[in-house]
Amino acid sequence: MPDRRQWWWLLLLVLGLHSVVLLGLPLRAAPLAPVPAAVFATRMLPAPVAEPAPEAVEVPEVQTPPAAPPKPAPKKPPAKKPPAKKPLPPPAEVQAPPPALTPEPSAAPELASGSDAPDAAVSEEANTQDAVAVPADAPSPTQAADSAALAGSAVVLASAHDAPPAPVVLAQAAAQKEPTPAAPTPAPPVRLPPSTLLSFDVRGQAKKMNYSASAELLWQHDGASYQARQQVKVFLLGTRLQTSVGTLTAQGLRPTRFGDKSRSEKAAHFDYEQGQIIFSSSSERPPLPSGAQDRLSVFIQLGAMLAAAPERYPPGSQITLTTVGVRSADPWTFTVEAAETLDLPIGATPALRLQRLPRKAWDQHAELWLGRDLNYLPVRIRLTQESGDFVDLLLNEHSQP
Repeated sequence: MPDRRQWWWLLLLVLGLHSVVLLGLPLRAAPLAPVPAAVFATRMLPAPVAEPAPEAVEVPEVQTPPAAPPKPAPKKPPAKKPPAKKPLPPPAEVQAPPPALTPEPSAAPELASGSDAPDAAVSEEANTQDAVAVPADAPSPTQAADSAALAGSAVVLASAHDAPPAPVVLAQAAAQKEPTPAAPTPAPPVRLPPSTLLSFDVRGQAKKMNYSASAELLWQHDGASYQARQQVKVFLLGTRLQTSVGTLTAQGLRPTRFGDKSRSEKAAHFDYEQGQIIFSSSSERPPLPSGAQDRLSVFIQLGAMLAAAPERYPPGSQITLTTVGVRSADPWTFTVEAAETLDLPIGATPALRLQRLPRKAWDQHAELWLGRDLNYLPVRIRLTQESGDFVDLLLNEHSQP
């Protein structure tokens, strides 16, 4: 067993080896293997002797604190800017008023240029120069134009002669160019006949059978409302009654209800608030045109129009009125024929004939004679159906109701 002295030598040897390893000194007992030339060991490098790179040493020395941002220079007034840096904007840059509102030179002479050139751009340039003109004591024309350009619009600036602003003049010229609305066409005049009871002899044919009957046409009004009633009585065939009631206007009759009754009554109502016609036997509700009449009031309305101004309706002229029945509403066009004298049961009667030709194959053909000496009330009415059946009413008497 080694003694204490040997232990101390061993401990010193171990410490010495550790010191050699820590200091990086080569060991003589165990030389290191040759290191490849491409490999470098950090421990073998000698201490750096070369001077440091300028960038690594000088950059920290030359760094300076960042300079404060320069204060913005105060904006100089537009008038103090040199003319070379702020030239007068070309005429094309000036915003002209909309083309639709630009009046012609003849309509607004105050906007025309002094050269009277037809080009709109030249006129605008002249207007702009007039608008930005300044008194003679101004610094310079360039500074005056510069200030006007920065103000917003050079066209609306007042001139030295206190001219009115351009938009106002344009508005006035536009108002002058607006077309004047055409006056509404006045309604034809009417002259209503007085209340009258007309009696007729009736000749007719129904299902190829001829018959004779009597009829009455009652016309009554109080200046504000009216009622008309036509009744035809046929022996063994019964009675047919048509009625029309309504109001009176400056244009004539304004029906509110039309009824047609043979065995049961059917009616048509005129709804002026909703602008439609209401049928009692149908769900259809066609529009109600202005001036519409029913199949009884149409004869009185035609007479009132012709009585007021017969010269307006020479032979060959046509009168169209929407005529309402109990199932439909159709335009009836009457052609004014030549005047003639009828040989009626009441005697010779001067009359004016109107004829309504059918528009469709099943339409009713209506002929109407208005008594010229009887306030243009009907003196004869003949209605012909497609089948050939007809009814012909001939006046035999008239009286006050």
